[in-house]
Amino acid sequence: MNILITICGRGGSKGLKNKNIREFLGKSLIKYTLAAAFLFKERNCSYNIDICVNSDSCQILEMASQYDVTCIKRPEELAQDTSPKVPVIRYSLIYMEKKLNKQYDYVIDLDITAPLRKVTDIETALDKTIENKNVDVVYSVVPARRNPYFNMVENRDGKMQKIINTNFVARQQAPKVYDENASIYCYRKNSLLNKLDQSPLDGSFDIFLMKDTAILDIDSEEDFILMEILADYFFKGEFKELYDYVNKMD
Repeated sequence: MNILITICGRGGSKGLKNKNIREFLGKSLIKYTLAAAFLFKERNCSYNIDICVNSDSCQILEMASQYDVTCIKRPEELAQDTSPKVPVIRYSLIYMEKKLNKQYDYVIDLDITAPLRKVTDIETALDKTIENKNVDVVYSVVPARRNPYFNMVENRDGKMQKIINTNFVARQQAPKVYDENASIYCYRKNSLLNKLDQSPLDGSFDIFLMKDTAILDIDSEEDFILMEILADYFFKGEFKELYDYVNKMD
């Protein structure tokens, strides 16, 4: 089985400039995602796994080139503030198949701004995609901290109203809801090429639960600071293997 792991990151970011290569607990943020990919590859020797980094940033590509990955320079039309990610992943897939003259079965995308993940999380995403042949993509979620069944919006008259009109009076009565944590997406190759246009939600999908680390991903200075505080704690416990691997990469 041939598997492609994509790691995609732009150089610019309106929310937090150069966040993908900014130091996170003393190491460049992208290294935590690279480490997760390398650990997954080492643990799953029965699969033929390739890893690529796609970016418009020379700094990101130069850093990634120190490791056993293929670096892909992102074309300008896919590097805009409003550019969706699925076309970037598809571009990476087509590039890699042509460059290496091989056909992949699955594509796993790992987001740089979600540094807290385990190898077992990636394995769960792949296993669930393989098992459920009716889905185009499987992606990671965490339990939602705010339930939309109790959220309110301000209408055009300036009055407050519930988003969803229900008779639920207790949180336990409402259906379970989840937040995408943007950490892991596992795509069926043919779906990525022929069915999904701009978003993973364009096709059929399934989810799997990851640990809720409070910060979904890093989009602001506050997110970055809080994630560092949380990661410093988690890296001493259940995410220690990842942190140790990052330190070995120097």
